This record gives sequence, structure tokens and C-alpha cells, in this order.
Amino acid sequence: MTYPYGHAAEKNIEIKYFKRNIDEILLTWSREKPPYRKPLLMRGARQVGKSSAVRHLGKCFKHYIEINFDENKDIGAFFDSPLHPQKICEKLALYYHIPVIPGETLLFFDEIQTCQPALMKLRYFYEKYPELHVAAAGSLLEFALEETASFGVGRIRSLFMYPFAFDEFLYAVNDEGLAEEIKSASPDKPMAELIHHLLLERFKIFLICGGMPEVVSQYIQKQDLLGGELVLNDLITILKTDFAKYRKRTPLLLLNEVFESVMRQAGGKFVYERAAPGTPGASIRQALDLLIMAGLAHPVTHTAANGIPLGAEKNVKYRRIIPCDTGIFLHTLGMRSEILPATDFSAVNRGSLAEIFTGLELLKAASCYTPSELYCWQRSANHDSPQGSAQIDFLVQKGSKIIPIEVKSGTQGSMQSLRLFMKEKRIDRGIRTSLENFGRYENIDIYPLYAIGNLVKDR
Repeated sequence: MTYPYGHAAEKNIEIKYFKRNIDEILLTWSREKPPYRKPLLMRGARQVGKSSAVRHLGKCFKHYIEINFDENKDIGAFFDSPLHPQKICEKLALYYHIPVIPGETLLFFDEIQTCQPALMKLRYFYEKYPELHVAAAGSLLEFALEETASFGVGRIRSLFMYPFAFDEFLYAVNDEGLAEEIKSASPDKPMAELIHHLLLERFKIFLICGGMPEVVSQYIQKQDLLGGELVLNDLITILKTDFAKYRKRTPLLLLNEVFESVMRQAGGKFVYERAAPGTPGASIRQALDLLIMAGLAHPVTHTAANGIPLGAEKNVKYRRIIPCDTGIFLHTLGMRSEILPATDFSAVNRGSLAEIFTGLELLKAASCYTPSELYCWQRSANHDSPQGSAQIDFLVQKGSKIIPIEVKSGTQGSMQSLRLFMKEKRIDRGIRTSLENFGRYENIDIYPLYAIGNLVKDR
């Protein structure tokens, strides 16, 4: 395999790659034939492993060229002119001393958001040079796409990527057997109790580490949870440094305030006034929207849930906001050390840790071809209904059915809201996810928190 100058392989740096669920999808893409194969655009928050996944795919090709537009801005000049994609590739081959051969070369544009002409040219690789494998990725890519008029709709294939899911973490720590056990278990086939308790211990470690690849790698290489503090410090610093790039839209101080407020308010309705007292709600809303666009926060939006699609009756006036990673969440609140000895998570910011994990796992388990949305349902106590307040933490659309999910931070708790919702909406199956083993209470299936992704994945 051939690398461009400046690639890690040329510097003799050994970088350990851990298996990701998206690997199979990338491999399938590489085997497709034109016109079914389109240029690939990896999308997601910073530092979630987009570039590493493409580099790993590059090992399947005879030649691999990686162009980092942030490190080598001069390369952007190749894309400024109206050259045919083949002419651009001729220049790249000459510059990197690597042949560009359709079927044998993977051409990877990294940090493509810093080169608008290259971003615009992606569509022309599909139209005029479809036989060549082309992939791209970038940080804060959503902002660049927002400013790109009529980006190549139908000519570019987007893949959405998130931090490690729990099953990916198990593969990384060489617990493939446990990951396979989760896949094969169900409410009709619970885990052996010994295996269930072993998974709960792994689950706690994952919550502390979170899914950011650098933190996971640190833990695996050193088996040191304390060392993850330093990596998380660095990672949060990097993410906040990125805030400066939003400054033309929103003040840096406000972005920091709203980012930290997302951590504090996780688990309940996001109240704008609490995020930055004295700041106009419109400014806070804009700052929050920027964090969502950057993939650092995810909204869980209320829906009336009278039918599908769930988004048809959503109400953005009621939203919970969850952070992008449990490790970042716990580190920001200074609560990482409290997880290992805990028998439940109710003390962690009002039990929001379990909800954050559940929401993130649902996102990670969904299709990577479209951006997924999270939904909930709630009814206030002052509602006309005599039955008072009720809340369903998450709603999932599975085929033509709506599946309500109630999250518990331990092994106890009533399911009054869940049963009320099921009766009102005439739904015959509900889900409770908690620290319990798989099981069933009448028409309510029990899923362990660590296995909630089973509900969404195609099995």
C-alpha cells in the first residue's frame, strides 16, 4: 500500500485501529460498480474516527492518496480551475508520486470543509469520473454544506458516524464473545446471570471512558481510567477551540456557557433561561443550534405520537438535549469516579446518565445513511387529562409501529407512564431499559441498558 508524504505510515508511527461497525458498509461501498457507487462523504462530530475508518479502508487498495486540505492548503489550487476530474487526478498523482488508477486507488479528501472548491467538485467525480473511488471527510462539515448552494444532491453518498457504541467498545477490548452474546439475547432468551453481571461491569467502564476513539485507545493501551482524564481534558479543549470558528455567528463565551448547560440540564426539558441568564432566548437558541450542527449535542424532541412518521407531529418547544458522549458528560460534571461502585445511576444528575446512554445508542444503531432524530413524549400535569403528567423517554419507529421506551437508572421503578401511553395510543408493546437482565412483564419487554441497540439494529 502506498501513502502520500506526511502520512503516519511514512513517519513510522504505529496507530492501532479498532474495528468499527461502519467498516462493513465502507467495504461494501468499495465493491459497488458505477453508477451505483458515488463519492463518499463521511459526516459527524470532530474526533469520532471518520478519517481513521477511511484510512483503514485504504488498506484494501493497491494505492491510497490522502489529501488533508487543512495541512496542505496549496493543494486547493488544483480545484480552483474548471479542470476535468481526470486532469485534477493527473496533477495529484504527479504531486504525490502515487498513481491514480480507477479500481486500484482510493482518493481521500480530509478536512474538505476548508477547501470549498474541492467540496463543490465532489459531484463531478460522480458525473465525469465515476470509475474512481473517492471519499471525503471533515470537521464542522455541516457548516460548510449549509453555505454550499445546491450541493450534489443524488450524486454524493453521505455516511453519518458517531463515537464508539458499546458493542464496538467490547470488540476493541477483545470481548467479542460478550458482544455476540448481546446480539443473540432477547426477552425470550435472557443472559446467564453471570454474563449479565460481567457485562454490567464492562458497561460501567464504557460509561466512564465514553466512545471517543482516543479515550478508548488510551484505556485499552494502559488499562488506566485515570489517564482518560487527561485525554478528555485535551479533547474538550480541542472541541472548545473549535468554538472560535463559530464566532462570526455567536460569541465564544455564550457557546461555552450553553455547552456546559447542556451537561447540567441533561435529563429534563432544556430551559434557555438557565443556560445563560440575562441573554436573549434567540441568542441562546442560535448557540444551541450550532452545537447540534457540530454534533456535540443531540435534541430529543416531543411528538404527539398519534401515528407515523413520528416527526409529523413534533413540537420543538419541548426538547431535551443530550451531550454527544457519556465520558465528556461525566468529566465535565466531575462525576467519573462515582460510577464504578454505583448499583444504579439515579444520583448522576438526576439519573440522566442512563437516558444519555440510551439516546446515543439508539442513534448509533440506526442507519448510517441518514441523520437520525430522537423523539420523546410528555404530558404536563396541567393538561386537561385527569390522569396528570406522564413522560416517555424515547419513541422508536420500527416499520409501521411506534415502540415506547422507558429508561430506568437502576432495577426498580414503576412503569405507570409507559402503561398509560400504551393504553392511550393503543400500542401493544413497550420497552423498559434498565440495569436488569432481559425479561418481560406482560406486554412490556425488558432490555438491559447495554443491549438497547438490539431494538434498532437489523438482526
